[in-house]
Amino acid sequence: MKLDPFYLIVDSAAWIERLVPLGVKLVQLRIKTMDQAGLRTEIRKAKALCARHRCQLIVNDHWRLAIEEGCDFVHLGQEDLQTADRSRIRAAGTRLGLSTHDHLELETAMAAEPDYIALGPIYPTILKKMKWTPQGLERIAEWRACVAPIPLVAIGGLNPERLDGVFAAGADSAAVVTDITLNDDPEARTREWIEKTDQWR
Repeated sequence: MKLDPFYLIVDSAAWIERLVPLGVKLVQLRIKTMDQAGLRTEIRKAKALCARHRCQLIVNDHWRLAIEEGCDFVHLGQEDLQTADRSRIRAAGTRLGLSTHDHLELETAMAAEPDYIALGPIYPTILKKMKWTPQGLERIAEWRACVAPIPLVAIGGLNPERLDGVFAAGADSAAVVTDITLNDDPEARTREWIEKTDQWR
């Protein structure tokens, strides 16, 4: 399996409607606090938008809803992995991405036979407080050797200026949140990411 090198993460279908038409081919819908009805509506909107623009949608955390709505990819953190019904996820034909931050989490993730592994934070990030220090580029290379041939996603503190090092170290895809969503011109920044990552596409 191959992931697009530009992995956008947003928290609403409105962001997907705004940015995916610019040429985004891989996007994660990551909504942390919302009731089930609202989540279902957001997932449906996101799925329809992504289908229209031939973009791969990944639903974060909410694997039951993702299956019910016919989405073909979910991403889980380590805590969610412990309670998720992996057999049900597999039976639905839903592909699985997993987050890792240290060697123990990597071991746990690999035992779940995921379709890709994410490593972070590579650099300091303002997205959320983490107990892990920045991983750095050397850890990307270490993870690459451990997970091959599964795709490796780098996340945390990334921007276009840091992508050469991230991909040279062995990442297959670079995930981004705040560098785009907090930018003064998210559309322009998205285009910059698409252009920059084209050489690895």
